Amino acid sequence: MPGLWLEECDTGKRIAHPVTRTVTEMDNMLFSCLTMNTQPLHIDRHFAAQTEFGQPLVNSLFTLALVVGISVNETTMGTLVAQLGLTDVKFPAPLFQGDTVRVETEILSRRESRSRPDAGIVEFAHRAFKQDGTLVAECKRTALMRKKPGGQ
Repeated sequence: MPGLWLEECDTGKRIAHPVTRTVTEMDNMLFSCLTMNTQPLHIDRHFAAQTEFGQPLVNSLFTLALVVGISVNETTMGTLVAQLGLTDVKFPAPLFQGDTVRVETEILSRRESRSRPDAGIVEFAHRAFKQDGTLVAECKRTALMRKKPGGQ
């Protein structure tokens, strides 16, 4: 399924992404090790058990990558020129292994590119919730998006 063309990115449009994902211990451990993040709060169950959380926290950068990844099919799949930035990243509540993540996206703005006649800039707001409805992550994502071929 293709993502949205620039012309389809209407300000205020909301998308409830159908794909959800349960985070596993392996996800957290592998991502933390691949990125050389040796924070014991993520990779040491004994250490994490003695914190206020009582268990390992899912690496927040994994959470952010998962949020953006879940959104791709309905937003930028095949229509993205380039991701331009992520801002206002927040993790208001912890995410733990075994939690299931769902994502919603809102289109905040759209404008024509000043330098590329075949593209424009879109700002998305992504919000992630775990299975009980708790907001666990949010961010704004700016993307350079293709226009429909042939200007349709």
